[in-house]
Amino acid sequence: MTATRRIHLCLCHMSGNEQRYIDEAFADNWVVPLGPNVDAFEKDLQAFMSKDDPSRSHIRIAAVSSGTAAIHLGLVLAGVRAGDEVMCQSFTFAASANPVTYQGATPVFIDSEPQSWNMDPELLDTAIADRVAKTGRKPRAIIPVHLYGMPAKMDEIMEVARRWDIPVVEDAAEALGSRYKGHACGTFGTYGALSFNGNKMITTSGGGALVCPDDESRARAVFFATQAREAFPYYQHEHIGYNYRMSNICAGIGRGQMTVLDDHIAHHRKLAALYATLLSDVDGVEFHGNPDNSSDANFWLSTITIDPELTGGLTPDRMRLHFESLNVETRLLWKPMHMQPVFKDAPAYTNGVSSRLFSRGLCLPSGPWVTAEDVEMIAGEIRKLAAGKL
Repeated sequence: MTATRRIHLCLCHMSGNEQRYIDEAFADNWVVPLGPNVDAFEKDLQAFMSKDDPSRSHIRIAAVSSGTAAIHLGLVLAGVRAGDEVMCQSFTFAASANPVTYQGATPVFIDSEPQSWNMDPELLDTAIADRVAKTGRKPRAIIPVHLYGMPAKMDEIMEVARRWDIPVVEDAAEALGSRYKGHACGTFGTYGALSFNGNKMITTSGGGALVCPDDESRARAVFFATQAREAFPYYQHEHIGYNYRMSNICAGIGRGQMTVLDDHIAHHRKLAALYATLLSDVDGVEFHGNPDNSSDANFWLSTITIDPELTGGLTPDRMRLHFESLNVETRLLWKPMHMQPVFKDAPAYTNGVSSRLFSRGLCLPSGPWVTAEDVEMIAGEIRKLAAGKL
C-alpha cells in the first residue's frame, strides 16, 4: 500500500516554542555565536544529562556547530596530534572517524560485538596491545559509538581505557536520551559528543555539543571553539583554533526542542516496541532491541536484520527499493569504516560482525512524524516480503 505522504526515517518536529526564543534573539540583536540562548541551552542539556543521577552532576556542556566539531574538539583536548593513532569504532558514520584525520592522526578501526553492534571491548584490548607491540606507542584516544542510539558496553570499554591509561571521546551523536546502567550515554568518557542535526532526537538546524568533565575543560573547549583567541586587548593566537561555537539563533531552536525531548524519546521507544511485537514471529527477520537490562536505548532509528536463507534470498536493498516504491524512506545500515575506500590503508581489527550486519541490516522509519498506523503498514509489508508474497 503506497503511503499517501512521504514517510521519512526521522524528520525534525518543532514544539512551537522555538520561534519565541528566536524572536528574542532578533529583538535583542543576539545573532552571533554567543548569547543568552547559548547559555540557557547548555544549562538545559547539562540538567537533562544529569537528571536523577547525582554521579553526573559534575558535567559541563559546550554547544558547538555540529557533532563532528564536538568529536574534533574532544580529540584536541585529549592531546591527539599528527602521527598519533586513535582507536575508532568501525561500524559507524564517517563523522566518527573523519576528525581523527583532521589532527593528522590515523584511525585504527575496531569491529563490533554482536549484542549492541558497538565496539568490541575484547577486540579493543587485543588491538591496543598489538599497536603498542608494532609501533612502540600507545594510541592517543578511543572513540566508541552508541550506534542508532543503542548503548555500547561502556563499563568494559572504560575498563580497557583505564588499564591502558587512554582518554575516551564518546560518540553519543545518535544517543541523546539513551542510558547504560542508569547513566546518560555521553557521560562515561573523558569527553562526549552530541549531535543536533536535522534528523536527530532534537535539532538546532545544525549543531552539536561537547560534554566535558568540569568547568576547566569546558572553558578550554570554548577557547578552541572560538578561534583560540588569547586574553589580550588585541588579537593574539598561540594555538590553532576553530570557528565551532553554536549561534544564538540555533541555540534558540534547541531551547524550544528541549521542551519536547522527553516526548520524542518516548515516541521513538513506543514505535520500537511496536515494531518488535509485530515482527516477533516473522521467520528470518530480527528486530534489534536492547540486549539486556543494562541498556535503555532511545531507538533513534529502529533496525532489523534479514536472514536470506530463511526469507528466500531477500536482501535489505530489495526491501529498501520496495519501500521506496511505496513512498517510505528506509536505509541500509552504515557501511563499516574499514570497508570505505577513503580508509583503505588504515589498520583494522575485524571479526566479521559489522560486515555481516551491513549485508543484512535495514533502518526503519522511527521519527516523531511516524505513526503507529505507519508502523503497522511497514511491518505488514515486511511480513509479505519475508514470506515471498511480493
